[in-house]
Amino acid sequence: MADLSLLQEDLPDDADGFGVDDYSSESDVIIVPSALDFVSQDEMLTPLGRLDKYAASENVFNRQMVARSLLDTLREVSDDERDCIAVLERISRLAEDSEPTVRAELMEQVPHIALFCQENRPSIPYAFSKYLLPIVVRYLADQNNQVRKTSQAALLALLEQELIERYDVETRVCSVLIELTAPDSNDDVKTEAVAIMCKMAPMVGKDITERLILPRFCEMCCDCRMFHVRKVCAANFGDICSVVGQQATEEMLLPRFFQLCSDNVWGVRKACAECFMAVSCATCQEIRRTKLSALFINLISDPSRWVRQAAFQSLGPFISTFANPSSSGQYFKEESKSSEDNLSVEGKNRVSDGEVPEAIQTQPEAAPSGPSVNDSSVKLESTTEELVETTRRSPAEKSVAVDGSLLCALSSDPHQDAASHVNDKKPGNYTSLLQPEVGSGSQDPTVSDQELYNSFHFWRTPLPDIDIDTELELDSGGEYSPERPEETPEVSGPCSPSITMATRRELEEMIENLEPHIDDPDVKAQVEVLSAALRASRLDTHEETASNDKRSDSLPNGQVNQDDSVPLICDAVENMDCTLRYIHDSDLSTNNSFSPDEETKSKVQDVVPQALLDQYLSMTDPSRAQTVDTEIAKHCAYSLPGVALTLGRQNWHCLRETYETLASDMQWKVRRTLAFSIHELAVILGDQLTAADLVPIFNGFLKDLDEVRIGVLKHLHDFLKLLHIDKRREYLYQLQEFLVTDNSRNWRFRAELAEQLILLLELYSPRDVYDYLRPIALNLCADKVSSVRWISYKLVSEMVKKLYVATPPTFGVDLINELVENFGRCHKWSGRQAFVFVCQTVIEDDCLPMDQFALHLMPHLLTLANDRVPNVRVLLAKTLRQSLLEKEYFLNSANCHQEAVEQTIMALQMDRDSDVKYFASIHPASTKIAEDAMSTASSTY
Repeated sequence: MADLSLLQEDLPDDADGFGVDDYSSESDVIIVPSALDFVSQDEMLTPLGRLDKYAASENVFNRQMVARSLLDTLREVSDDERDCIAVLERISRLAEDSEPTVRAELMEQVPHIALFCQENRPSIPYAFSKYLLPIVVRYLADQNNQVRKTSQAALLALLEQELIERYDVETRVCSVLIELTAPDSNDDVKTEAVAIMCKMAPMVGKDITERLILPRFCEMCCDCRMFHVRKVCAANFGDICSVVGQQATEEMLLPRFFQLCSDNVWGVRKACAECFMAVSCATCQEIRRTKLSALFINLISDPSRWVRQAAFQSLGPFISTFANPSSSGQYFKEESKSSEDNLSVEGKNRVSDGEVPEAIQTQPEAAPSGPSVNDSSVKLESTTEELVETTRRSPAEKSVAVDGSLLCALSSDPHQDAASHVNDKKPGNYTSLLQPEVGSGSQDPTVSDQELYNSFHFWRTPLPDIDIDTELELDSGGEYSPERPEETPEVSGPCSPSITMATRRELEEMIENLEPHIDDPDVKAQVEVLSAALRASRLDTHEETASNDKRSDSLPNGQVNQDDSVPLICDAVENMDCTLRYIHDSDLSTNNSFSPDEETKSKVQDVVPQALLDQYLSMTDPSRAQTVDTEIAKHCAYSLPGVALTLGRQNWHCLRETYETLASDMQWKVRRTLAFSIHELAVILGDQLTAADLVPIFNGFLKDLDEVRIGVLKHLHDFLKLLHIDKRREYLYQLQEFLVTDNSRNWRFRAELAEQLILLLELYSPRDVYDYLRPIALNLCADKVSSVRWISYKLVSEMVKKLYVATPPTFGVDLINELVENFGRCHKWSGRQAFVFVCQTVIEDDCLPMDQFALHLMPHLLTLANDRVPNVRVLLAKTLRQSLLEKEYFLNSANCHQEAVEQTIMALQMDRDSDVKYFASIHPASTKIAEDAMSTASSTY
């Protein structure tokens, strides 16, 4: 109560003489009463007495100080339970104060007093529930706005710290809040009470929220008189949904949410748009797709610009709620997948060398790199087990049932039968929509337009009408019925001649038409398929062997090897026939170039509703910046990695153009946003798509403004480690460019470069480190800013460690010699000090064996004991005393180097500079280089 003792008493001026000039009768000296006079009086009072004295004061300031000092008073009397109860009773009386500032001050102290009561619960049980909680609850309806706000903050703090018993929450807190939200309640109080109910829901849990808060919350969502109440409900709708769970959200909350999204007040609709993602997370995928998507489209098309602006900002996060972990593909290189997926047709249709059975290996340059098929793993028929099975299959088992069209499946794994119906509907699959087993004739004659969609249709040159069934009947020598598979004629050879000369000519024309677009990965992949089928057809007849060799020279790379097994080629022919027939049955245009419709359809996918994706892609439209938000492109860039993860790498083609547009946006803030997230996008897309689509943009960012380059630099290691080693080495030549900045005072840029170079050491060989990273590190060690130099010392020490452990350690020895020459013998004292710093770091981080350190660095280090600059000698004394002598190698009395070190320390102890003698004579507790760098021994900026 020291504060209270300094407060003035409410006494008449003539009674205490305070503030009245007192003249001595014998002199003109003015005597002013001291405050110590009042201190002496208050010290004679007990803590409770002082509390009563100033709590009854008419001075508002005194009563405020009483409220502020309540916790100190409780601590003084904490040993006496009766005194503690007396203080709490006086708190109840002080809560009745008529001055709002006193009540607000008291409420600010309640959480601290409640915590004290909780810690001393044995001596003052139920103190909070009996004395403090009623005050908090009563102040929620106080007439003064400041008091109400303070009590609301205190209530949330108490709930967060779990200082209110569950029973009290149900019976005393929630009951009061429900009463305050009654229809006849004050408008301001009702609005604030609804906000408190929403904020406390995550703290009280699902049970109390569903039983006590949810019914009243639903009523408040339909408050027709107060749009402020509806706005508060809309703003906190997502929090309530996340607490009550999916069932209650779908049954009780979604109808209210639909009403709020169509509210007459644009502020309510805007609040709905802002919390849309949280609401979506609390619903099932079906409702999210069928109901919430349409509702969100309405918000994007809202007449109010503010609503549209909020909706577009939430569009990316809302799309991310459609993410499916099973199809997102959270692995980077395809080699890291499980063995059963090694031959899957991935988003990039990648087949890893060394993991493919010999029968289906292709030329190295023939591996297609385009995201041609869905990542839902439509597997090739040529897995190892299938190859063995196909090889051993009898001719009768190889017959194909035909019912108006050739039916085949690219995936024949038994465990995928259940998933085939789902995968068939996904764009990008090359499998037929109907996949009966070989020999079965069941077929569904009706196929919807959506099921007929396949991304293969929209890039390829349209095929002419080919009556494959007639040709097959002629080739097989008879007609057979799918209803009677036993009458299926047997194939005379290991592979039936299912493609005639006419079909081969059509295949050749298709390949010729596709060759101008061979740069497109999707086109390249299909050229390879067509080429394989064409080669297989040529092997059917021995008479065409000579002409086959001539024609094969004109085919693109990626053909199946000459010594591939014949059963595999038969499978390719069957699959190709199926694909040809499937394309033939589809409705396609006849032009040979991409039409606008085809370009639009190439962005179609089935992961999220297409309308949502179309709206997201339109965020780069310049007209959006004028009609919606000038920073809409930045919001698009910010959420793009989440959208890319949701769509999966197999649908990257939908976002590629948008990403390139954002990367060339005129606003540097947009490019900066992409630069900070490009490493995350690289993980999502995988190594091949990264090399094809992200590396060029990454290279552009490297030459951008410093505000953009810093985003690339901060995650330089994260991005480069995802690239192939050959591609990664190309950036060794560009690292030097980071030393040049638009503003030479931007030292944080160079400091970040040093941090990244430490991480990059593991990505490059000792030769590359020595040739390319070493010059940059030595340059940074001589930087003008000390913060950059301190990080660079760590970089150089790690570099010494990496190079010295390499075989042979010649690079490490050369680097050490260069450090001695450039820094240890530098004519500038700062260079010699940097040499001591590097040695200290090498010692503390064990970058070199101590015997090697004593051989290569210590002799040059000890010579600095005679340096003419005290700062160098001070740091040397610290290094020897605090770092070097801590090593076991130098604690051994038999060590030949110990004598030299002790002689140097003795010389430093006799130094003429007092700081040098101090650090050489004692053993301070600090031994870290960071603390040394902050001392007076180091130079600063």
